[in-house]
Amino acid sequence: MIRRFAMLLSIGLLLFLAACGGADNNASTASSNGGAAVPDIAAEEELIISATDYSFDQQEYHLKKGVPVNIVFKNESGNHGILVPELNLRLDGKDSSQVIVPEEAGTFEMTCAIMCGSGHSGMSAKVIVE
Repeated sequence: MIRRFAMLLSIGLLLFLAACGGADNNASTASSNGGAAVPDIAAEEELIISATDYSFDQQEYHLKKGVPVNIVFKNESGNHGILVPELNLRLDGKDSSQVIVPEEAGTFEMTCAIMCGSGHSGMSAKVIVE
């Protein structure tokens, strides 16, 4: 009886700690990668990215290194999102815009962030930071 109680208490404690460990660590990871989300800074530029069924409106998007840019995602048809891990950028219908400051020059792969059907794996574009 006591053993079962101890086991249940241990499991409950582990679940509680696991739930508390889900804090948003984007602020610490953003500074260690190529782009940082910057909610308190005014964007100097704006980039609109549109998605339709299995494609983005452009094959390449160009950003300037060190220049704050407001990325706006528009879902024209289907259910899509964008993901660029190196720039700490993920947008979808729920969170459709974000200000970032690209800190690292390079070419980064942008993919669809939401499983959108049979053409999902081919839905990609390049983000080029110059």
